[in-house]
Amino acid sequence: MSNKELKIPRMADMAAAGQEPEILFWVGCAGSFDARAQKVTLAFCKILNEVGIEFAILGNEESCTGDPARRAGNEFVFQMAALQNIETLKMYNVKKIVATCPHCFNVLKNEYPKLGGNYEVLHHTQLLEELIGSGRLKIEGGGSLNGKKITYHDSCYLGRANGEYEAPRSVLEALNSDLTEMVRSKERGLCCGAGGAQMWKEDEPGDKRINTERTDEALTTGAEVIASNCPFCLTMLSDGVKAAEKQETVMVYDLAELIVDNNGL
Repeated sequence: MSNKELKIPRMADMAAAGQEPEILFWVGCAGSFDARAQKVTLAFCKILNEVGIEFAILGNEESCTGDPARRAGNEFVFQMAALQNIETLKMYNVKKIVATCPHCFNVLKNEYPKLGGNYEVLHHTQLLEELIGSGRLKIEGGGSLNGKKITYHDSCYLGRANGEYEAPRSVLEALNSDLTEMVRSKERGLCCGAGGAQMWKEDEPGDKRINTERTDEALTTGAEVIASNCPFCLTMLSDGVKAAEKQETVMVYDLAELIVDNNGL
């Protein structure tokens, strides 16, 4: 399936045709504007197309959830952004949202309700697990990941903030990969270094960057692939792999990309 064949409808167009999608795909700032994260967006859309889920995006009507502003302490900007988004979602009668960014997922699921935005919100790894379990998404046997050693990094906002550790691992298990856990995983997992608005500020004083520490833990497993579920983690771990000069032998991928690669979508 080439990118040209991708169908990514916009909510405005569906509404004009009198249609409502099964889910709204919340793309997020990274998935919209960051070149690396855009590949995850396309991979996830390929999967949605493949299984026949009716979905739509907001396109230009989607703005930042306000999460980075709140984490950085600017509550006014957060509420301005959140209330604007809630009005847009209300206009389209949105009930179910899926996000590829755990930061968007967390704030939409747990913090928007206090401002009047109540939705069923899923992280894309949860939807992928659901689709695989129901048989709607079939994983090709003997794919490119069959038996390949993979380690998985728990993002803070999917893991500790929302207690979701099994959905991503269930997806990796379906891919028949050899999952090798890092010393610190699940509840004890180490942040990639970008959470809590750290992505946009200078490093704290110290002798080692957090992403370098976390990447070293991943490389110690001997894995060929580091699996992630967050655009921030993807950036930080990729930078860590480059700093270790291992970019030729170790790749960092989102789980949606792993499915697309395995199934040849």
